[in-house]
Amino acid sequence: MDNFESDIASRVKGIEPRVVAWRRDFHQNPELGNRELRTAKIVAGHLRSLGIEVTEKVAYTGVVGVLVGGLPGPVVALRADMDALPVAEEVDVAFRSTVRTEWGGMQCGVMHACGHDAHTAILMGVAEVLAGMRERVRGTVKFLFQPAEEGAPGDEGGGAEMMIAEGCMENPRVGAIFGLHVTSNHHTGKIGYRSGPLMASSDELRIFIRGNQTHGAMPWLGVDPIVVGSQVVMGLQTIVSRRMEVTREPSVVTVGVFHGGNRDNIIPDEVKMEGTIRTFDEGQRDAIHDHVKRITEMIAESGGAKARVQIKRGYDVVVNDPALMGFAVPVLQRVAGAANVGVVDKVCGAEDFSCFQKVVPGVFIRVGCTPPDVDLRRAAPNHSPRFFVDEACLKLGVTSLSALALAWLENGVRPQS
Repeated sequence: MDNFESDIASRVKGIEPRVVAWRRDFHQNPELGNRELRTAKIVAGHLRSLGIEVTEKVAYTGVVGVLVGGLPGPVVALRADMDALPVAEEVDVAFRSTVRTEWGGMQCGVMHACGHDAHTAILMGVAEVLAGMRERVRGTVKFLFQPAEEGAPGDEGGGAEMMIAEGCMENPRVGAIFGLHVTSNHHTGKIGYRSGPLMASSDELRIFIRGNQTHGAMPWLGVDPIVVGSQVVMGLQTIVSRRMEVTREPSVVTVGVFHGGNRDNIIPDEVKMEGTIRTFDEGQRDAIHDHVKRITEMIAESGGAKARVQIKRGYDVVVNDPALMGFAVPVLQRVAGAANVGVVDKVCGAEDFSCFQKVVPGVFIRVGCTPPDVDLRRAAPNHSPRFFVDEACLKLGVTSLSALALAWLENGVRPQS
């Protein structure tokens, strides 16, 4: 290791128990998007205690910390998301969440089912490590604690897009950004990376099929939107299998909601479907949107029904800058061991870290959080009520982000002017 990497390792070892305690506290007290008031207060207080300049209430509850190093240099950003999910926890740990709240008009449990509690605790640890090395920091480090990565309630907006709009990447201007995500897909101690597209874009699909209500015993007197809607679902499955160049990039079109009717012997007037579209290429993304609309409308017309299609563009593709990724891999190999760092498959999950990567070059890595003795095929995935984080992964998360930040400030890849 370089001298600063040895120093990082020593400091991380000293604060690891505190990082674990932070994570457990956040886990036991989860908060949904744009409601992370308690979490943000703890984060801001910690940063201030380290002598870091703090701005609060960015994009509702976001926190931005600015650490000015002892040596002149560029600006690097590190990001962690803070929000939990409307999921009732089923993991048997002493600090399990029993929080309940309302989401979408219904009472529900709240759980850090995607590991954002770990991300927040990790970045708090990084802030403490780098603040302790302030005189050796060549430049400035921005700590971005982001709300609402999982989505904002209703039409509030929020997340990375709002943080950027409110200036989190400016004053001083950021030159590169790094982030991570804990995942049950890999064992603790492992780091996964991929240059180029890593995580998919995510678009919301809504389809309304309007037929003509009639008695279920006399279907010929009306137009059955359930039958038409079923044909639409099957037709949409041909988009990926027959219209997309599958050797180029994968894509997914899934219908997850199908509502229609309220009695067994009445054919309803209308059915509603909801789904998701995932792609790794902007051209394919636009093409799929066109295919969905055309196929839906033509099938509906052929059955005597009318169709209305709504597609709401969501998060863009998470694209790791190739040059920055090439710079980051040797750093990760030094701190984690070359055998523990490897290329991973694309992930059809989505992340609004992509918003930051549209502003500056960025790298997003995946940090394993499944205990080594657990079969990965049996590990509960992120967003599951049984999602479990092996807290031994926190140390590697703090070490990795600390090392990436300092290494980039010293001699990292700079954006082309």
